[in-house]
Amino acid sequence: MNKRILGLALPNIVTNITVPLLGMVDMAIVGHLSGDHIGAIAIGTQIFNLIYWNFGFLRMGTSGFTAQAFGAERWDEAVKILIRACAIALTIALLLIALQWPISLAVPYIFESSNNVLKLALTYFFVRIWAAPATLGLYAIKGWFIGMQDSKTPMWIAIVLNCVNIALSLLFVIVLKWDIFGVALGTVLANYSGLTLGILFLRNKFRRDNLSTYQLINLSTIKDALRWDDMRRFFKVNGDIFLRTLCLSGVFTFITAASSHISDQILAVDALLLQFFTLFSYIMDGFAYAGESLVGRHIGAKQKRHLKLAVRLLILWGMALTVVFTGLYAAFGNQFLHIFTDQQEVIAAAGDYMTWVLVIPVCGFAAFLFDGIFIGATATRTMRNAMFVATAAFFAVYYGLKAYTNADNDEHTWNNVLWLAFMVYLTLRGLLQALRVHKDIYRQAE
Repeated sequence: MNKRILGLALPNIVTNITVPLLGMVDMAIVGHLSGDHIGAIAIGTQIFNLIYWNFGFLRMGTSGFTAQAFGAERWDEAVKILIRACAIALTIALLLIALQWPISLAVPYIFESSNNVLKLALTYFFVRIWAAPATLGLYAIKGWFIGMQDSKTPMWIAIVLNCVNIALSLLFVIVLKWDIFGVALGTVLANYSGLTLGILFLRNKFRRDNLSTYQLINLSTIKDALRWDDMRRFFKVNGDIFLRTLCLSGVFTFITAASSHISDQILAVDALLLQFFTLFSYIMDGFAYAGESLVGRHIGAKQKRHLKLAVRLLILWGMALTVVFTGLYAAFGNQFLHIFTDQQEVIAAAGDYMTWVLVIPVCGFAAFLFDGIFIGATATRTMRNAMFVATAAFFAVYYGLKAYTNADNDEHTWNNVLWLAFMVYLTLRGLLQALRVHKDIYRQAE
């Protein structure tokens, strides 16, 4: 089982390391321009996190349903799940492009910053929004491959996408001097290159596994895939994931917004510190994605013993990685900051909050792993409810301690309160899901 977990997790880890590179590369490139550019990328990235995270069900729900179809050897249903997810992805993407102007009007009300930072952030937004069809389409394709127990294909897509992104961003910004417009344009073109490659991989898989390509374009098959009864179940599960992700994006948007209310320097500091969280979360998500594949597969095949073994080993891997990352952050945290910026005043200010970076793995590892386990089981109601409680606790701790300490008059205290609330939020997400594993996960394999 460990070999199977690593066979799924390692390609997912490679994939997930490359995913934050879209934001990290942008941050690293503009971080050498000015502090305003760091803040602008932080806001611009958070806008898209707010948008795209809310539609993360296109990947998560697709992988859970597909893994269960794989376990039950229902190949026709696996194809229909892919069609269903791609149709929804395209519809949402077109709506986002149509609504880009109203969305932009809300930005100054959510993020309080200088006019120059907001101007740069909106420039980034109006270019990158055109990547919506590619971004959401890749969510569906990636989720489908993970559900089909294939984590290598998404890895190669992500590697190519990010190589293109790095090359184009460097060309547009360093060589052509297109500033933040060039960073955004590089990201857009990179996403479409990834989508093109994903479609080619799908075509090859259908040919190789005798899943006839005609099914993707046959009107009867598409009509069956979009039947209301099946769509209703798809939306029910994904509705829970949507609400869960809405809370997730709300918390992270609030963190960036709260940082911007403190000062432009704190906004830049917290943007850099969140890169530590991003790196850890995407590596842990490699094992969470393995959990989606294995849990869904064993539930679909009604293999309870294998299911329990997979869950137990995933938790042990999570604990081991927590120890490793805490040690790495303690030893090399300051060097990590220098990768993203040479602004010495920002690096110096970040040093006051590095303790929180060491706490991130301890508080967060269970939340990531149990998300994957519950997604694979499509037990999304519990995941949603845990997120509701954790989000409520985040805001209760933040506003309660902020009022108690009168933090408005002290930037340092205000930001520490923000990070404490974030750690409480991460811890509760994992703990509340852990309490429901026997009832919501294991019983489905009986």
